[in-house]
Amino acid sequence: MARRPLPRILSTGSAQIARGRELARTAADSATDVLHPLISITRGLRRLAAAGRRKWADTPKDRRGPLLFLVASVVLVVALLPYGPLLAVISVMAAAAWHGREQRTPPAPEGPDESQAERLNSLYEALVPYFSLAGDPSPLYAHGGEWQKAFPEYAFDESGRVTQLVIRYPAYFTDGEIDSRTRIEQLLHAKCGRGREYHFAWDEEGNRLTVTVLPPLPTDVAAQRFVTAPGETVLGITDPTQVRRTLPLTYGEEQRDVPPVVWRTGVRSTEPHLLIMGQPGSGTSSLLRSIALQALHHGDVVIVEGGTGEYACFTGRKGVLAVECGLTGALASLEWAATETERRLIAANRARQAGHPPPEDTRRPLWLLLDRPSAFAPLAAADGRKDPQSLLQVPLRHGRAANVTVVVADQFDHADALSDAVRQHTRARVVLGPATADQLAGVLGALPATTPAVDVPPGRGYARLGAGPVHRLQVPSTPDPYDDETGEADREAVLALLPPRTTPLEAETIDPAHTDPVEAEPLDTDRFQTQPDDIEPTDAEPTAVNPTDAKPLDMKKAPVEEEEPETEPLPTKAVAAEAP
Repeated sequence: MARRPLPRILSTGSAQIARGRELARTAADSATDVLHPLISITRGLRRLAAAGRRKWADTPKDRRGPLLFLVASVVLVVALLPYGPLLAVISVMAAAAWHGREQRTPPAPEGPDESQAERLNSLYEALVPYFSLAGDPSPLYAHGGEWQKAFPEYAFDESGRVTQLVIRYPAYFTDGEIDSRTRIEQLLHAKCGRGREYHFAWDEEGNRLTVTVLPPLPTDVAAQRFVTAPGETVLGITDPTQVRRTLPLTYGEEQRDVPPVVWRTGVRSTEPHLLIMGQPGSGTSSLLRSIALQALHHGDVVIVEGGTGEYACFTGRKGVLAVECGLTGALASLEWAATETERRLIAANRARQAGHPPPEDTRRPLWLLLDRPSAFAPLAAADGRKDPQSLLQVPLRHGRAANVTVVVADQFDHADALSDAVRQHTRARVVLGPATADQLAGVLGALPATTPAVDVPPGRGYARLGAGPVHRLQVPSTPDPYDDETGEADREAVLALLPPRTTPLEAETIDPAHTDPVEAEPLDTDRFQTQPDDIEPTDAEPTAVNPTDAKPLDMKKAPVEEEEPETEPLPTKAVAAEAP
């Protein structure tokens, strides 16, 4: 049976529809080209109207009246000018055409260019020996493989160097071992370019490593008053990767918000004492001065330095109980601090047993700042005295309950001279200056997640509070204001933070105008006209000396009384030394 042909409308209908669509598209394009100026002017007028509405909404209500009067005046002047309305319409149309034009930005190139692809390929080939295994059926890393699967995300700077890189690695890689991580980090540090600091974030669950180039920390942070609560001390500034809090700091004439490293002390602190280690000139003394300036706002400070002489600016200041640089003064100050710690504990315990709050004098913080205490160890051994560090055992063990904080700063060369109590009870640690991986791990207890800088400025290092992460740290510049090499801006900043000087009670001056004159009596020479033969030798007896000016060292501030305090006799050795 022969097939009947289909109707012609069914066989040619699709062709006619396609031809109609093509004609409609051509007509629309032609109309768009003809009406393009009108479309651009309309778009520009809409944008100008939106800008005017925003300007009107941002104008305060008390200024809207003068603004309306100014606009009405301009419209009136334009209307009165010859050809003014025509020129105004032409100007508005020109402005609308300019604002309504299509701003076409060139599309961003997809994927890296040739040099960037070559750099990523070299990184991929360098990681093959570490991320590949002989028995892997489908290796992610293989010589001549595709780096696109291993590096899903990457970014470059203007010079073509890697600024951020996400690396995938196989699940059998031992990312939980420090040695394996260190090898990969050292390799990436060398291949991505030295001279920069990198942050490595290991995602053990997702088998990913994120490498980020860190910007250098600012070194122009001067000593200033930090916005903190009582019991908080700013050690320095760090990166915003692991710190969510920011503080407003002043940089010359501008003010910026930076993430700080805040150390919390007091009764509820989990790391009440601090240990600072570093090389000579790394900024340990600068950090101690910064801590002392912050501590004087709410407490008292005792400074013991091992002969550095960089804390003379604190002598005689309000709240500074003592600044000692000798062995005798250091022993006396630390012995008083141990006794004061015990007294505070006893007073607080008795108050709690009686149902009362702790006394006010036990709640005022007391800070013990020691710079290079290891320098006293050989001196104490030569004189047969005790090491001043042995007197820190009571403040270190019981200082948290008594509001006593101990800060010890020393150098790596004398780390072996630190006592066991200092090593055990200082859970907040800071390392400044260049240090090896073993030194960082020995002091901080963990290695930082960043690579060290090539040129380490003073005050740059790492900080770790308890069992928390290791933070990159930059200490505020707090130099000795009495040093000739200190800049004028830094000197003024430190002197402005120092508390006022106080006059001790013992330093009372005698007014010579109110002293009565004493007449001189003639000397009786007959009593001394004796012959040498008549003189019999006698043993010299020590004379009793009444020490009216000498007073015992009292580091605790006592109220002034009207009665004259009783004086204690000097020791026998001192009396015999002063006897004729």
